[in-house]
Amino acid sequence: MDFAALPLAPPLLQVLEELEFKTATPIQAQSIPVLLQGQDLVGQAQTGSGKTAAFTLPILQRVRLGNRRLQALVLCPTRELCAQVAGEIRRLARRLPGLQVLVLAGGQPIRPQVDALEKGAHLAVGTPGRILDLLDREVLDPRTLATVVLDEADRMLDMGFREDMERILSVTPASRQTVLFSATFPPDIEALSRTFQKKPVRVTVEEAAGTAPDIRQLRYDCAVEEKPELLVRILRQYQPGSAIVFCNHKIEVSNVKKALTEAGMSADGLQGDLEQFERDRVMAKFRNGSTRVLIATDVAGRGIDVEALDAVINFDLPQQPEPYVHRIGRTGRAGRAGLAIALITPRDTRRLDDIELTTGVKLERADLEALPSADPRNAVKLEAAWETLCISAGRKDKMRPGDILGALTGEAGGLSASDVGKIEIQDRLSYVAVAKRVAKVAFQRLSEGRIKGRKARIERVK
Repeated sequence: MDFAALPLAPPLLQVLEELEFKTATPIQAQSIPVLLQGQDLVGQAQTGSGKTAAFTLPILQRVRLGNRRLQALVLCPTRELCAQVAGEIRRLARRLPGLQVLVLAGGQPIRPQVDALEKGAHLAVGTPGRILDLLDREVLDPRTLATVVLDEADRMLDMGFREDMERILSVTPASRQTVLFSATFPPDIEALSRTFQKKPVRVTVEEAAGTAPDIRQLRYDCAVEEKPELLVRILRQYQPGSAIVFCNHKIEVSNVKKALTEAGMSADGLQGDLEQFERDRVMAKFRNGSTRVLIATDVAGRGIDVEALDAVINFDLPQQPEPYVHRIGRTGRAGRAGLAIALITPRDTRRLDDIELTTGVKLERADLEALPSADPRNAVKLEAAWETLCISAGRKDKMRPGDILGALTGEAGGLSASDVGKIEIQDRLSYVAVAKRVAKVAFQRLSEGRIKGRKARIERVK
């Protein structure tokens, strides 16, 4: 289905044309007409299927810009996912002047969020815990909500948010449109739908089956104590530009990070007990290519959504098949070939059988002898080509990517545009990737110069 065939307002069609979105994905083609009619919907689709646009475009079609009261709420499991969804909403809404989109998530001070709500906004994207907190403080008025979206509902249930979601839905208007998206449909999801939705239309996109051939799934067999050395050898063999290594415990994350760093590899760890500020820095570096290998647990890794991820490595197999499917689904997207590797020890036999039975895919046994050695003198290292600079100004300071690019490539900066990588604007901070060979010069030019006519504090993020 072409977007032009949908009954969307001219500003939305103009944005879609500017973004070169011509053909709707399966989840968009099946969901948007239903949602435009105001019906409830249950959508089953994997991350990366285009579901954010599927629920955003109908919301933007109906938003009343003249009424600066909360009209739609999107619940997401993590702050990172909230930021990604809000970013996509703002991108699709850029031709709707004055539209206010708030991120209401934990891990950030609540006072600025309270102030923003009191000033008025049209849409909000938030985590269940923070939304409940704002409801309890009576600063978020649910009475004007026309649409509530539960995005990645299965993950929110996995994280223990069931009661929070039920409390939030119970205080919103009975007349609301309720939209539920989930990659899997366990009984708890069905129960949630029965309780809070009105004759929902069920849309299922069997994307996993369609994309499975694009993900090569390999197994390397080893003893438990051989796993760190084997991981180094695997990374030297495949040399992924970006990879996530999943562990089951945070102590393992630290151990694996140490092993990879000592082997000369660009690696960082993401653990549940990291402060939000540190977590943001780790994720910004990984998204912009300043870190090539990210090691994470399932809990810490929720909400990670990185474009063009080359490989997912299961250092530890998860206890259940479902997390395995979630993990490897992060590679092999958008028509690219993906690579999923599992390190298998004798104690993993039962888990592996369950995974292969659930997915219907038998992991290909790879040849250990074909891997390079783990000798530290081995010339192959996984170093990053980029370095990250942090700038002490963000979205709330009216900072835009073009301002940073201009400061680096203009007369004062003097850098080539090819030396500047991904630019990420957060509320009060911005991150920019610069080529490693010019990082020192870029840091000096930004520190000595001005961005948008103002001085900013610049830091090289290590």
